Amino acid sequence: MADEDPQPVVDSDDENFQAPAKLTIDDIINAGKEDQSLKTYTETLLGDAAAGSGKVVVDENDPRVLILKKLSLVVEGRPDVSMDLTENLEQIKTKKFTLKEGSKFRIRIEFLVQREIITGLKYIQKTIKSHVTVDKLKHMVGSYAPKKEPYTTLTETMDAPSGMLMRGEYKVSSMFTDDDKHEHLKWEWAIEIKKDWDD
Repeated sequence: MADEDPQPVVDSDDENFQAPAKLTIDDIINAGKEDQSLKTYTETLLGDAAAGSGKVVVDENDPRVLILKKLSLVVEGRPDVSMDLTENLEQIKTKKFTLKEGSKFRIRIEFLVQREIITGLKYIQKTIKSHVTVDKLKHMVGSYAPKKEPYTTLTETMDAPSGMLMRGEYKVSSMFTDDDKHEHLKWEWAIEIKKDWDD
């Protein structure tokens, strides 16, 4: 269905890091016109965008470059549970996933890139219980060219807290940002840690 994310070699949060000058897809395509090996590389890199006019637009009515589609909790041996990230943010805020204490899980996010290349994409998550931040996650997603099919990114494995005092509801604040510090989407949801699975 989608490509797993490349891992960037530079951390764009480094205080000395400066994002490279922004190039449009047309700039990149035009730069490689005279050099066959560069043209081939550009076509491989840009895929759908290089094959057409330089623009890939999945939804004409949506001006965004990044369209987040779905977030799923992935637990080995259990069916994935997902939330639709195209819903209203207030509706998403009511979503709550249940995790068995001590279970190992990952987060998979599906997204589309259209119109322009997006660079230094990262997923940032903060988990709060009783007004106290108990966990922070920064997952480097990478840089992507526009494509009609969705991409996916999968975080490292995380451990759900365990023990009676650790059970209960955790508020989660999530955000997608990039090298330009642009917030593509910021949303809230919840995880409930229980002694066992609901089923």
